[in-house]
Amino acid sequence: MERNMVTRFAAIAAAGVLGLAMTACDASGGGGESGGDGESAAPATDIKVGLAYDIGGRGDKSFNDAAYRGLQQVQEELGIEDVQDLEPTEGESDADKVNRLTLMAEEGYNVVIGVGFAYEQPIREVAPEFPDVHFAIVDSEIDDIDNVTGLVFAEEQASFLAGAAAALKTEEDHIGFIGGVETPLIKKFEAGYIAGAQEINPDIEIETAYLSQPPDFSGFQDPARGKATAEGQYDAGADVIYHAAGASGNGVLESAAEQEKLFIGVDSDQYESAPEDQRSSVVTSALKGVDTAVFEYVKSVVDGDVQSGVQRFDLASGGVDYATSNPEQISDIQEELDGLKQRIIDGEIEIPTEP
Repeated sequence: MERNMVTRFAAIAAAGVLGLAMTACDASGGGGESGGDGESAAPATDIKVGLAYDIGGRGDKSFNDAAYRGLQQVQEELGIEDVQDLEPTEGESDADKVNRLTLMAEEGYNVVIGVGFAYEQPIREVAPEFPDVHFAIVDSEIDDIDNVTGLVFAEEQASFLAGAAAALKTEEDHIGFIGGVETPLIKKFEAGYIAGAQEINPDIEIETAYLSQPPDFSGFQDPARGKATAEGQYDAGADVIYHAAGASGNGVLESAAEQEKLFIGVDSDQYESAPEDQRSSVVTSALKGVDTAVFEYVKSVVDGDVQSGVQRFDLASGGVDYATSNPEQISDIQEELDGLKQRIIDGEIEIPTEP
């Protein structure tokens, strides 16, 4: 899918109103044609979709890239031509996010999606001003505004399986966790990971670290700090590290490869996006179907059956899972992980959301 600069947005950005890098996605030869299921796609003139990325932006090989895949699917399967994705700026304020959302709504984008909990207050401010626009937010439970849908996930469930995988693969009974920013959301990842590891080995040693503390959100976009923190955990004796740190996780993987240790990714399948010389270090990834959530939400608008309130995605619905793309690392433990997965779905395992 090609990306072209939209003139009117560029002019505004160049003028310094928002200070943003704004780019548009154009459908590759499929706009207005039938979707993948054979049904007629929505005319491009009916629906315009705007998506605003979280910290780290597109290219993080994790959370934001998952949202972008959902945007691609919207174009390819629903035939929506007018799709806009907008990058954040480093250290931006809520006012910048408000301006970004407002700009999309004023420009006629009738579906606007904020990727990440940082958009909660900006969406709460903007959505009531545009009641005919369908807003959605990933990772925030907004259920009190009629035209806003919260898309949330059972991160602790996928993280539990990541923890079990780490405990099954470690040779030292010593593993690590690196969070980007110490927020309640990322603590869910930590809690699930610890619970999963302790399900396999109650005595396992677990290193934990966060790269930054709120209101400093740079921990999601600092691969150098991610690498240095991982090196510290590996030097302390851990031989498997799971991260929930966005783009900073790229540094964690680099450290794992250099030290010939193991790595567990997050949100997207990071084996698929890893450089060839780093792939062998990737055991699995805790998958979070942000792409599925984005696509299903837009499809509900196209179908005239808009999802409202809070929409939850868990193991049972296929909204979270673990990756099996690296058979060299996962095949020997997959049967045990699948057993744990079914027990979670059946309600036999209750997973904490706080460490």
